[in-house]
Amino acid sequence: MLKIDQMELGPVQTNCYIISDDQKECLIFDPGEESAKIQALVKKKNLKPIAILLTHAHFDHIGAVDDIREHYSIPVYLHHLEKEWLSRPNLNGSGKYGALPDYRIKDADVLLADEKHLQIGSFQMDIFHTPGHSPGSVSFSFGKEGFAIVGDTLFRGSIGRTDLIDGSEKKLLQSIQDSLLTLPEHMILYPGHGPETTPEQEMKSNPFLRGL
Repeated sequence: MLKIDQMELGPVQTNCYIISDDQKECLIFDPGEESAKIQALVKKKNLKPIAILLTHAHFDHIGAVDDIREHYSIPVYLHHLEKEWLSRPNLNGSGKYGALPDYRIKDADVLLADEKHLQIGSFQMDIFHTPGHSPGSVSFSFGKEGFAIVGDTLFRGSIGRTDLIDGSEKKLLQSIQDSLLTLPEHMILYPGHGPETTPEQEMKSNPFLRGL
């Protein structure tokens, strides 16, 4: 059985998820900032990171990538449509805000394309390309465990913003309808910000999904 640790990191409290198995190996999803805090939790729980997975490459999800990657010598996975985003502030959004430094992260080690399934160590997951918030947004479903990591595609009572580069509300709603709302209604969806939710809850109460 997998265990999930959630941490709210950085200036906009981005959710970072650390998913571990019975052998204490773990995956780190969206290490957005505060690498020391991530490392402290890993050490406290005696975990062994084996990969970093990014739901997308906006600045608030990537700030600690290089620190974590180099500290543990592990690969970074990212959708190929955002290959250039890690190193370009104008794409990852950090260049949009004067109060932020420019985020320039090294290239991803593994670029995802048309994969439907992914296995890293003992971790098996389904991959859904869920564009709209950004062109390379990806959701990772752990069906047997009853949860999915959905990034900024869907939130409790809301959806991801679409006013950033290559965002599209039409594509976002289509992604939610075709991918996330087809998951089991009680599956737990862990978003990039805020509390978890389920497809059932969002279909009943999310105002952005009326009519889907």
